[in-house]
Amino acid sequence: MKLKPRVHLRYPLIGVLTTSALAEWMCVSKLHCIPTPADGAPDISSGRFTHWIMAQTNSGGQGTNGVADESPNMIVYRKMEEVIARMQDEKNGIPIRTVKSFLTKIPSVFSGSEIVQWMIKNLDIEDQVESLHLGTLMAAHGYFFPISDHVLTLKDDGTFYRFQTPYFWPSNCWEPENTDYAVYLCKRTMQNKARLELADYEAESLARLQRAFARKWEFIFMQAEAQAKVDKKRDKIERKILDSQERAFWDVHRPVPGCVNTTEVDIKKSSRMKNPHKTRKSVYGLQNDIRTHSPTHTPAPEAKQPSEEELQEQITYWQLQLDRHRLKMSKVAESLLAYTEQYIEYDPFLTPSDPSNPWISDDATLWELEASKEPGQQRVKRWAFGIDEVLKDPVGREQFLKFLESEFSSENLRFWLAVQELKKRPIREVPTRVQEIWQEFLAPGAPSAINVDSKSYGKTTQNVKDPGRYAFEDAQEHIYKLMKSDSYSRFIRSSAYQELLQAKKKKSKNLF
Repeated sequence: MKLKPRVHLRYPLIGVLTTSALAEWMCVSKLHCIPTPADGAPDISSGRFTHWIMAQTNSGGQGTNGVADESPNMIVYRKMEEVIARMQDEKNGIPIRTVKSFLTKIPSVFSGSEIVQWMIKNLDIEDQVESLHLGTLMAAHGYFFPISDHVLTLKDDGTFYRFQTPYFWPSNCWEPENTDYAVYLCKRTMQNKARLELADYEAESLARLQRAFARKWEFIFMQAEAQAKVDKKRDKIERKILDSQERAFWDVHRPVPGCVNTTEVDIKKSSRMKNPHKTRKSVYGLQNDIRTHSPTHTPAPEAKQPSEEELQEQITYWQLQLDRHRLKMSKVAESLLAYTEQYIEYDPFLTPSDPSNPWISDDATLWELEASKEPGQQRVKRWAFGIDEVLKDPVGREQFLKFLESEFSSENLRFWLAVQELKKRPIREVPTRVQEIWQEFLAPGAPSAINVDSKSYGKTTQNVKDPGRYAFEDAQEHIYKLMKSDSYSRFIRSSAYQELLQAKKKKSKNLF
């Protein structure tokens, strides 16, 4: 049965559908019978019935031939759902079992390695990496999910996964609002279960939503309370499965920070689907529809077969395209906002400096502090933003070097600083300085030998034969990565840095 309401209704909150609300919806929709589970609707006593009503209302009864079904996302959803149907086949699908653990049972699960092996066997996939990639895409869209992790990805190990119910599939055109999310998070806080505890980002979202919907929070709380009461009446195993499926649904539509939101629609693809003729291009510069006269009966010229060199160039080109680093605009905007928020207190255009700017006042205190070896708290705090902040601050480099000397591992930083200084030397002094750096840090039996990989060492050995300012570029980059991943993190966690961060006027020369 398809619901075709004449008026588009959208209830502001998802909860238990009241009798009056249902009667109103049926009256406006000219619907004379209540949908039943036989029609694909959940139990009317559950909060998920309203979800189903809203999904049917939003679809407008378009059916399988509607415009929405031809969207780029819908095409992907249909292909994924075909694979999911094969995975759930009783004979040739993935075996679903109940796992017994200490004092509890984990119902309806399968392992990540079973998914990978099934794909390799049934989808004509030879590469395990490709199988993992395809499985991760399907998990990111919410068709199956890890039972104990908010990050929707596939791991080739014994991690347990569970299939999502078709009711929560993205092909149902869900567009949940923030009020729906607020009801869900509020309901989670009412259930005293360890598996239902809010993650840090969920707790922050709940606090933010509570401030945004302060006026209607009492109503949201009532909706959540009603849903929690209905859930308590369910069987324990059924409740556990439904809770995990609902959590996975929100992990798709409100993903963990840093994860890609797969529900976003690519505006370029949508534009091509709506206006295919406007975006059609001819490979050879000839339009298909430019001929207005009858065609002549001359034989068409044979298509030119690409040569082996041309095919090899195409292969090289597409391999380079695969290696390109691409980011969604939403991810770029998120990173830009985070960077702006982090550095806002250091931007004098946005935050007045303290002390005042010497260029617009007669106070030179700011210059004195910058030249001083007694860094202020704000200056030390900036060192924790990244290793680049430490290396570009003279006082930061000095403190970092003292810390490394205390751990007898200062040769990496001294080498990096020596290479930086080499790039500023006059050209006539470069060959001599290159040999000095080589003898001190890289030559066999060097007094301050550094640890570089064989590839960087080989390139540096060749570069030293024709010394230049950038002879040590590869070795310097390798050492930089080592310091960033190891030495810098230990420096930031050290008690000396924490003391320096908390002290406002404490001298730093005796800290290490």
